[in-house]
Amino acid sequence: MTSVARKILMIMIAGGLGLAGPSYVGAGVMPYQAEETARLIATLLSTGRVVIDRNQSLIDDPNKGTKGFTPDVFERQVVNEFRSRTGVDLTQPTSNHLPPGTTNLLRALLEASKEVVAEAQPVINQQGVGYKNFIPATFGSQVAERFTARSGIQLKQTTLEPRNPKNAPDPYEKAVLRRLLTQPSQSVTISEVETGNNMLRVLTPIYYTRDCLACHGGPAGQLDISGYRKEGAEEGDLAGAISVSIPLNAVK
Repeated sequence: MTSVARKILMIMIAGGLGLAGPSYVGAGVMPYQAEETARLIATLLSTGRVVIDRNQSLIDDPNKGTKGFTPDVFERQVVNEFRSRTGVDLTQPTSNHLPPGTTNLLRALLEASKEVVAEAQPVINQQGVGYKNFIPATFGSQVAERFTARSGIQLKQTTLEPRNPKNAPDPYEKAVLRRLLTQPSQSVTISEVETGNNMLRVLTPIYYTRDCLACHGGPAGQLDISGYRKEGAEEGDLAGAISVSIPLNAVK
């Protein structure tokens, strides 16, 4: 096992969240608050990806011009799905008992997501064209880049076999992804407080759904609709992870 892998802390989502070690790290900030914030950020990006995936057939319908998949429609679907997944209502931030910093970051991520959908409207509504290349991975990369630039929190999609070089894992992410391949449960997240810089790294896994297999399933090596070679994956296989690097004082 590498030194990076030895530092990995496994944290089960079911039954609550927490970090091993002291209750406070750095400037009097509870690590579990930063970990919870990072998990919610990852879940919100994942939720946006799910909503894009559910609307993929509409987005790629060549027979329709205006699809009605507006930023506001996208937002409503994301808010409902995120509430179902986490119990957090993004329309009533004061009722969620979250730190103000966490609420602000979630709203910023939602706004970045809506902006990406808004800018994609000419593509989404283009009639006579099927595949638009506005897919969950494309959406996620654009949102993550925008949110990172604004918040200073590093948000990233990553995988062991990236199609987009920007999603290539760093050594820590690679070690975590390899470990996730051996985990029997999909309800895990992996966290580590980096020594000396008060940064928390959190990776939340992404697994292939049935819809993903149109591009990532079999037969392996066959070109998919976007021109990439299929990976030969099966439903439930590890697709990658959403990686978050967050300062421990980000939720003050």
